[in-house]
Amino acid sequence: METTIPLNAYLTLSGFMFACGAMGVVIKKNPIVIFMCIELMLNAVNLSFLAFARFNPNVEAQMAGQMYVVFVIAVAAAEVAVGLGIIMAIFRLRESIDVDEVNLLRE
Repeated sequence: METTIPLNAYLTLSGFMFACGAMGVVIKKNPIVIFMCIELMLNAVNLSFLAFARFNPNVEAQMAGQMYVVFVIAVAAAEVAVGLGIIMAIFRLRESIDVDEVNLLRE
């Protein structure tokens, strides 16, 4: 028995995930948690890309949606690598990674 999940269910879940990620970026002060919230937002975008690709009858559009997802995953991996490097540099300099205490660019 095959069940079909409608497109709006995927988009609703994607919107909920994106909203949770955006709220976490705004509220949280730990940079690791902020990175996890950004990853949640990127995965929400990936979910919507894949949902649109699945429900599109054109094969080229389906492949394009999947290629966008691969591109977003690559960007997310690069973002994490650069971000964790910056966090480690700030921790070595200040011995704290609290976002409110970091004001290196103001000096």
